[in-house]
Amino acid sequence: MDKGTKGKRARTVPVIEEIRELVKRRIALADNDLDGRLFKGPRGGRITTAVLRDATAWDDIVAKLGYEQLRRHDLRHTGLTWMADAGVPIHHLREIAGHGSISTTQRYLHPDKRTVIAAGSLLSAHLSVPREPKLQVI
Repeated sequence: MDKGTKGKRARTVPVIEEIRELVKRRIALADNDLDGRLFKGPRGGRITTAVLRDATAWDDIVAKLGYEQLRRHDLRHTGLTWMADAGVPIHHLREIAGHGSISTTQRYLHPDKRTVIAAGSLLSAHLSVPREPKLQVI
């Protein structure tokens, strides 16, 4: 029995260009596989969080980088924040994340100081564009 997603729903997620070839190769390898998994655990089953942690040497890597507090789930927050910063609408982010509500998705978004400052620059640029005065119709 497969655990499935937390929300118990299938969802469509984007595949960025940087990993598209890897995914295509994995699909080709999984083509004859009845289980149809793109990535498998060491015994051929689903990849658990423990298997992922061990396979990526997560604990060692984050310790060497000085980010011992970083959890793998934090990467989900980062990915959604980056997509939001890139202009992906929040209702799309909700679908990608599989959240039931936009308020849950909002809790995943953590703009950094640079993007907040950039928002001010965007407003300044918007305000500097000459506009025709609006005529009032009486």
